[in-house]
Amino acid sequence: MKRLNYENGALDDVDAAILEMLVANARVTTAELARAVGLSAPTVAERVKRLEEADVITGYSAAVSPAAMGLPISVYFRIRPVPGELERVAAILRDIPEITECDRVTGEDCFLARASLASVADMERVIDLIIPYAMTNTSIVQSSPFARRLPPFPRRGRTA
Repeated sequence: MKRLNYENGALDDVDAAILEMLVANARVTTAELARAVGLSAPTVAERVKRLEEADVITGYSAAVSPAAMGLPISVYFRIRPVPGELERVAAILRDIPEITECDRVTGEDCFLARASLASVADMERVIDLIIPYAMTNTSIVQSSPFARRLPPFPRRGRTA
């Protein structure tokens, strides 16, 4: 992975503003970005290209609502594989399409996974795929006080 030539990975204010605009609307045009940050479109395009090459920008996507697609139940699974089954459990989790996020974590559990499901019966089916090889603890999401967001960008002064 390439690193930006910034101290401690910090972004200048222009790159941070570009990223914030792209996060808010990945379809924003280079011309709109340029107007917002007060630079020329070619300069902004070069900055975006540099951010992509440095793997700061890893892709562009559309935000979708699982509930609007018939998946109203969001569930977190805390998963603790039985001894010797860590890799098998990781593979099982990777192969369950309803699992939308999965992190290997420290603590008593090894994985924290999030799934979007149509029903409690679907939740049970997912658990049944996992429990031959791991213990699970499940939490159903009641509501989300705010949408998923990025952490604050480390910043340094403005450069062109």
